[in-house]
Amino acid sequence: MADLSPLRRRMIEDMTVRNLSPATQRSYVSAVSKFSRYFGRSPDRLGLDEVRDFQVHLVSKGISWGSLNQIDCALRFFYGVTLNEATVPERIPYARTPRKLPVVLSADEVVWILEAVSSLKSRAALTTAYAALLAG
Repeated sequence: MADLSPLRRRMIEDMTVRNLSPATQRSYVSAVSKFSRYFGRSPDRLGLDEVRDFQVHLVSKGISWGSLNQIDCALRFFYGVTLNEATVPERIPYARTPRKLPVVLSADEVVWILEAVSSLKSRAALTTAYAALLAG
């Protein structure tokens, strides 16, 4: 850790004290580093407006919701723990994961599946289970 900036060293120490896994530590350091490089300034000189601009940039690049939330967690940790700015983390929003509709089989697909079962007993059980799911 000899060539690390004091700020990065402090963040790593904060994460180590809180027993964050090495993978989480790497991810958080990488996220804060990307944030800092995007604006060309030290992250302690960036605020909520820059966090929002960075989020908009990431979404426009097609980042997954899970990855965006991990970056948000890293920034929340950085501002809330390392910089001890209590009000900032609560103002960094998490991305809502889009809800996906379940796949619904067509009537022909259901018939095809039921007819593929050769045992009459198994077909009756599967038909009953399917009908119960539709009713429930």
